[in-house]
Amino acid sequence: MEYRLFYAPGSAAMGVRVMLEEIGAPYELIQTTIDMDKPRPPEQLAINPNGWVPVLTWGDDADNERANNECAMYECAAITVFLCDRHAEANLAPGFDEPERGLYLQTLVYFSNSVQNAFQLNYYPDRFADTPADEPSAQRRGIRRLRETWSVIDDQIGDNEWVLGDRFSAVDIYLFMLTTWLNPARGHPTTDEFPNVRRIADAVMSRPSVQLVYADWIAEQTETKS
Repeated sequence: MEYRLFYAPGSAAMGVRVMLEEIGAPYELIQTTIDMDKPRPPEQLAINPNGWVPVLTWGDDADNERANNECAMYECAAITVFLCDRHAEANLAPGFDEPERGLYLQTLVYFSNSVQNAFQLNYYPDRFADTPADEPSAQRRGIRRLRETWSVIDDQIGDNEWVLGDRFSAVDIYLFMLTTWLNPARGHPTTDEFPNVRRIADAVMSRPSVQLVYADWIAEQTETKS
């Protein structure tokens, strides 16, 4: 079984790629872009008319899959749940009857609906403002919302070793992915304001899967600090 991942650097597809590496499943990257002004593969748009990534496809019959898109999905949080349940042997998520299952699902949805929405407010203010003149207000609200949402996550983590307690999970990968979108040059807070978040993000960054997928980003951070 091989997965095909529509992929663009800097996007949420990077987090999905880390999960595929952790799972050990074979996959193919289909290069695309997050620039809405540039063309994207027609197959990607057929699956996700929004034009966003990640988009994941799978199936034994690749030609049939590409023809009718029966085995395809988008939305990073949904893909995360799907992959973790499909590959339970990788132990990246609590099982259906485990007590951490609720917190796992709750946190993924919060990341997707609240933290990512705050990033969108700042990066894509035109989606939230009636006129260009209103866009700076949306951007400022995005920055405030980033502080609010990351504070919630930092408090939730508390003294836990990982987001869900003493077990590493896909939620930790998702957290790391989102921290890479923080850009102080845009007025974003840094993880220094959220010590529990930073502690987990630093631990995730040491994993071989992350070192592979985020090699360029890690090199940029190292160069910036030197």
